[in-house]
Amino acid sequence: MRTTAIVLAAGQGKRMESSVHKQYLLLRDKPVIYYALKAFEDSRIDDIVLVVGKDEQTFCRKEILEKYGFRKIKAIVEGGRERCHSVANGIRAVCWKCDYIFIHDGARPFVNDEIIDRALGEVQRSRACVVGMPVKDTIKISDEMGYVSDTPARALVWQVQTPQVFDRELISEAYEKLLEEEEKILAAGISVTDDAMVVEYFMKIPVKLIQGSYTNIKITTPEDLKIAEILLD
Repeated sequence: MRTTAIVLAAGQGKRMESSVHKQYLLLRDKPVIYYALKAFEDSRIDDIVLVVGKDEQTFCRKEILEKYGFRKIKAIVEGGRERCHSVANGIRAVCWKCDYIFIHDGARPFVNDEIIDRALGEVQRSRACVVGMPVKDTIKISDEMGYVSDTPARALVWQVQTPQVFDRELISEAYEKLLEEEEKILAAGISVTDDAMVVEYFMKIPVKLIQGSYTNIKITTPEDLKIAEILLD
């Protein structure tokens, strides 16, 4: 069995209100992206594909791969216009034998061995699983006028995280179908927001939810970076 982690670091992070992309902001004395890469480097994952922004490959090879001595990074590839294009580029870069693919946001620095091992165990059973946590707050569904239209049972509502993990053939086929039908689904007003949705929509395969961690936060705003500093203690 061979596994590959695709770590996404191509986002611009506009909500961070910084000229530096959020994945390269310093968390303590290291860039945010370092922590996710380090977690996969030290885990049971065999290979890593790092997906970066336009013209950032040389920078990342020198300032990330070489500087911190990551040995499992087998490819650094350029991302695309949207997240889905970046994921597709990452999948296509996996030109070696691989059974399972982990897709992880580089702005989530607190992925750990426990999460990775739990996801690996589940994907071998179900072929598709995503990490997440049950929500703590009551969730309201709004109508177009801003009024409550529904209140789903809290026990059934999860906040989804990454990694999202799939059988390699399954996720490869799903993303190829997405790219082929992209204009069609956009015209229908369908917005693809995560990898599980691609599998659900195109492959009609159920995706298993598994427990991640409430500390597995995504750094999106300046406040998140402050929280991350505290979580490092």
